[in-house]
Parts: sequence; structure tokens; C-alpha cells
Amino acid sequence: MSSLQTLLAPPLSISFSSSNSKPRYSPLESLETCSSMAQLKQNHAHLTKLGLSSDNDAMGRLIKFCALSNDGDLDYAIHLFDTLPHPDAFIYNTLIRGYLLRKQAADCIVLYLRMLQDSVLPNKFTFPCLIRACSVDVAVEEGAQIHAHVFKFGFANDGFCLNNLIHMYVNFKALENARKVFDKMPRRDVVSWTTLISGYAQLGLVDAAFEVFERMPERNSVSWNAMIAAYVQSNRFHEAFALFNRMRAENLALDKFVAASMLSACTGLGALEQGEWIHKYIRNKGIELDPKLATTIIDMYCKCGCLEKAYETFKGLTYKSISSWNCMIGGFAMHGKGEAAISIFKDMEKQGIVPDNITFVNILSACSHSGLVEEGRYYFQYMTRVHGIEPMMEHYGCMVDLLGRAGLLDEAKKLIDQMPMTPDVGVLGALFGACRIHGNIELGEQVGKRVIELEPNNSGRYVLLANLYVKAGRYEDMANVRRMMNERGVKKFPGFSVIELEGKVNEFIAGGRDHPESKEIYAKLDETLDRIRSIGYVPCDAEGVVEELDEEEEKENPLNYHSEKLAIAFGLLKTKAGDTFRITKNLRVCRDCHHASKLISKVFDREIVVRDRNRFHHFKDGECSCKDYW
Repeated sequence: MSSLQTLLAPPLSISFSSSNSKPRYSPLESLETCSSMAQLKQNHAHLTKLGLSSDNDAMGRLIKFCALSNDGDLDYAIHLFDTLPHPDAFIYNTLIRGYLLRKQAADCIVLYLRMLQDSVLPNKFTFPCLIRACSVDVAVEEGAQIHAHVFKFGFANDGFCLNNLIHMYVNFKALENARKVFDKMPRRDVVSWTTLISGYAQLGLVDAAFEVFERMPERNSVSWNAMIAAYVQSNRFHEAFALFNRMRAENLALDKFVAASMLSACTGLGALEQGEWIHKYIRNKGIELDPKLATTIIDMYCKCGCLEKAYETFKGLTYKSISSWNCMIGGFAMHGKGEAAISIFKDMEKQGIVPDNITFVNILSACSHSGLVEEGRYYFQYMTRVHGIEPMMEHYGCMVDLLGRAGLLDEAKKLIDQMPMTPDVGVLGALFGACRIHGNIELGEQVGKRVIELEPNNSGRYVLLANLYVKAGRYEDMANVRRMMNERGVKKFPGFSVIELEGKVNEFIAGGRDHPESKEIYAKLDETLDRIRSIGYVPCDAEGVVEELDEEEEKENPLNYHSEKLAIAFGLLKTKAGDTFRITKNLRVCRDCHHASKLISKVFDREIVVRDRNRFHHFKDGECSCKDYW
């Protein structure tokens, strides 16, 4: 952008330009119904014949259509502008808006410079567009100069200009400046408060955002949603629910934006019952089910372990956007239903929906979770051959995961070596995990060290390498990995499991006793373990199969009291034979808990749906939907 430095000096000598004072003609009225450039050019020719080609009122209407209408032509607007001897502020403002609509932010500032050079006084409609132009272009220096002009030309108390300045500084991540503008405002409206809340939230300063929220003299649905969304985006789902309940207690209507945020919170916690309530509310209140909200509902059902309702919602959509198709394919993928995901994809193509790169990430992920090696190879080639989509990092990651889990480690490594880009930690991590599954110590050690270099603060990478050494009987190397973790101050992610029953979300940590029914839960768990021991359950580490570190709960917490076992015990207390309950876990299910869950489902006649960090496990009749392929 051009600098405004020279324009911030001495007061400008600005005179008002005068428009031609010709009487209004009926051709001007016809401009109000203009709907095409062909019609506009006819009107232009007519106005020229009438001698109005230099009239700001007449030409301003033509320029407005050209610059702002979807059927307009900005180049023609500029041509008309260049023919005017003395364009006024309305015409300048219209063209600035036209540039902004087309995201030509630099041209907004250039035109503003010309406006000042032509001694046309800017007005309160000039600056909001200029401020937004600086925001779009992240033009920090020019933004500060426009800020100075807002004050210089007497709009220091204009709420619309000031709100736009707050938004601009938020976009610049300059919250101190945003706060200064906010604090000096003579009158703050809901937009002022909400913009500042969103600014803090974007930088992860959720507590600061909440402090501003609490100070608001009045709130609307936008401000409530801004704060709820801040909690959701920071994975603080319990606080999002608390705020949502407070909003409902104040009898405020739920709009589609709040609904979308709360559905995301339900997704994060696996709170199916509350998600169903929100979905029912949306239907009963006739809230518009736009593509984004529809996709959020489908995603909630998929990730809360209710694939049937996700598919039912998907099938009921009158219009299915690409995001809805992708979400449904991804839902089948994470539940290990690869064939169903491929079937949905074929339906999508039959209906003429063009897949995008996300579609193929989900298809390849479906193949990976279901062990469909040949299908995965086929679609990896198909995406480029048929749709011209070149594989991205995520596609390579899915293929390496697919090949690695299938034991095709040489092919997986060859694919990595042939990548046109440097593999990231996701791709290498997939190969690393496969090496652990299949006991390839040499390759696993090589890849594991690279992964740790790329993610030195990820505890899971160290744990995986240590476990690899344990399998090989290299206990000294395992101890060195532990020592490295301690020296680097790497902390393990605390594992937790969440179960929603009777509309209430219950959270458990390994060995935790904070739950009000902990005595009954531990008694039920002990009884459960005794029952499954009677049919052959032996803890994996005692069996010598996995005498290793667990990513979640390690040796300090006995296998018996891992968080998902506590959640299962609670589920057994609250349900009866034949029922289904769902658990969400933030880390990967360990081998022992996976083994125990299969037996529990058989002995207690329950379907137990567990969502871990990677996928879903449906335990029923002593089997898991993953077929032990995870």
C-alpha cells in the first residue's frame, strides 16, 4: 500500500466540491431498476445525450451499480469515475466499497489518497471501509495512519468507526491497541464488547475474554455465542456447558450460531443426550439448517458414537453440501466401516458432486481403519488420475498408516522416500507406530528418533520408543529415553475418560476418587474384573505380552484402575442388560483395556462404544468392531 505519512502533516486545505444543480430526470429513476450492464450502458448513453455525463448524482448511481452489484463491472465504474471532473465523497466511498468487496484492499488506500489530493472531504462512511481494507491486508502501518485520520477528521466518537478499529487491531493481534480504543470509547455497544471478547479468544486468552463478558451491561445471542465458542475452541467444554445453561436460565433463544457451538461442545465431550436435545430444539423451532449447521449435527452424532442417527440426519437433508458428504464419509471411516464409506463416496459421484482433497483424506482413512489395502492403493491413484487432485501430506499419512498397519513396512517406507515434499511428523509417526505393532526394532528406532526431533515435547513419542526397546529387551535404552524425557521436562498428557448418562457428563481419571459415587464405582469394577477373570481374563502386562509403559497411565496407576475401566464400571452401575453406553477417551485405548472391554461386553450383555484419540471401538458380544486392527 502507499504510505499516508505525507498526509498526516499540516492540516489539509479541503474545499467541498459542488455537484451540478440540474433538475432530476426520469432516466435517473430507471437506474433504480437496472439489472444488467447492458441496461446500464443504455441508461448511460441516454444520460450523456441529456448532458448529464458530468453530473455526480447521475453518474454516482451508475457507478454504484457497477461497483456494488453482483451483475456490475468495477472496471466500467472506474471508467465512469475517470470522466468526472469533480467526483464527490459519495462516489469515492462507493468505489472504495467496490474495491473492498473484491478484496482489492491496496486499491482502497490508493483511491483514498487521490480523494485527499482532490480536496474531497472524507465522511463517516469513508473510514469503516478503509479500516476493513487495512484489516484484510494486515496493513499495520497504514491501519495506524487511518486510525489517526479518523481522529483528525472529527470521527473520534463515531461508534461504527471505533468498532471497526477494534476489529482491525484484533485482526492484527494487537490487543493492547484494541483495548485502548475500547477503553476510550464514550459509548460502547454490544458489537464493541463482543469484538473484544472474540479478540481475546482468538489468542487463547479465554479467561480475559470471560472477564470482559462478565462486565457487559447487556448481551445478545452474538455475545453469548462468542464466549461459548471461545470455551469450545479451547476445549473447555464443561465451561461451555455451564455458560450455555446460564444462557438458557435467562430465557434467551437459541440461534443457529449458538446451536453450532454447543453441538461442537457435545462432540468434544461425547455428550450425545445433550446433542440430541439441541438437534430436537433446532427442528422444533424451525431454525434454518444451513450446510454448516447440518454438517455440525452429523459430525456430533458420528463422534458421539451414534452412526445410525448421523446417517438418518444425512439422508434427510434436502441439500447435501460437499462438507456434509465429507463428514458422513469421515464418520463411517472413524467407526471402521470402510466399505460403507466407499459406498457413500460412489453415491456422491453418481449425484454429480465433485470430491475435494478432504473427501480423499476420509476415503483413505476409511481404508486404513478397515485394513482395505487394495482399495486404498486404488483410490490413492484414482484421486489424481480421475480428479486431478495431487496427494497432499494428509493423503500420504493415510497411505503410510494403511500400509504400515498391514505389515507392509517396506512399501510404506518406499512411499515416504518417493514423496515430493519432506514428510512431516504425522507421516513419520504413522510408520513409527506400525514398527511398534509389528516389532521392527531397527526401522522403528531410526524413525522414532526423527519423530522425537520433530516433536520434542510430545510425550507419546518417547513412550512409543521406550516401549519398542522394552519389546526388544533393551532396558538400558528404555531407561535412557525416560531420562531424556525428564531432562527435557516433557510432561505426559493426563488421560481421562468421559461418559454421559442421564443427561450428566461424568469424567474419570486413572485412580481418581473425586466422583461422588466412587465407592460404588470401585466396588463394581472389582466385581467386574472378578467376573471376567472367571472366563480367562489375564491383564496384558501380567501375561508378559505388553510389559511396557502405557501412554496414559503408566506403572504408577495399576491397569485395573485406568480411566476407561472406571467409566465402564459407572456405565454398568447405571444401565441394564441389553443397553448401550458411550465413552470418550482423550488418548489411545491401551491393549489391556481393549481386551477387558471385549470380555465385559459379553459377560454383562452391554454394547460399549468407546471413542479414543484415533477411532471408535464398538464392543459387543465379546468382539470389537475394529477386529483388533487399531
